[in-house]
Amino acid sequence: MSPAPQPESPAPQPERPAPQRVCFRLQVRPELMDEYIARHSPVWPEMLEEIAASGRRDYSIFHLGGGVLVGFYVTDDDDASQAYLAQSEVAARWEESMAPFFVALDGRADQGAEQLPEVFHLESQLREARGA
Repeated sequence: MSPAPQPESPAPQPERPAPQRVCFRLQVRPELMDEYIARHSPVWPEMLEEIAASGRRDYSIFHLGGGVLVGFYVTDDDDASQAYLAQSEVAARWEESMAPFFVALDGRADQGAEQLPEVFHLESQLREARGA
C-alpha cells in the first residue's frame, strides 16, 4: 500500500507592503471652526465614497483647539490615494467648498496638508521585539 498523497502547500503569497499611517496638520480660521465642524456632520456621502475608493481607511480628524486640526488615516499607497483624489471631480468640488476655512494653505487640503513624522508605533516595535 502506498502512502496517502500529501496535500500541496499553498503557493507562497507575495508579501504585501506594510500599510502607511499618515498623520497631517491643518489650520482652520478659528472663527469658522463651528461651521467647519458642521460641514463634517456629516460629510457628503459621495465624498465619503471617494475617500474610501482612494484607499484611505481608519480616517479621523481631531481638533486640538484654536482651529488646529490633526488628521490620521491608513492606506496601502498614499501616493496612489493622493493621485486618485487629485483627479476626482467630487473631491475637487468638496475641496473648493472647504477652501475658505483654511489658513496659509497652498492648494487643496487633501493635497497640501503638512504631513507629520511618525515617532512611535506599538505594533511595529512589538513585531521587532518579538523577532517576527
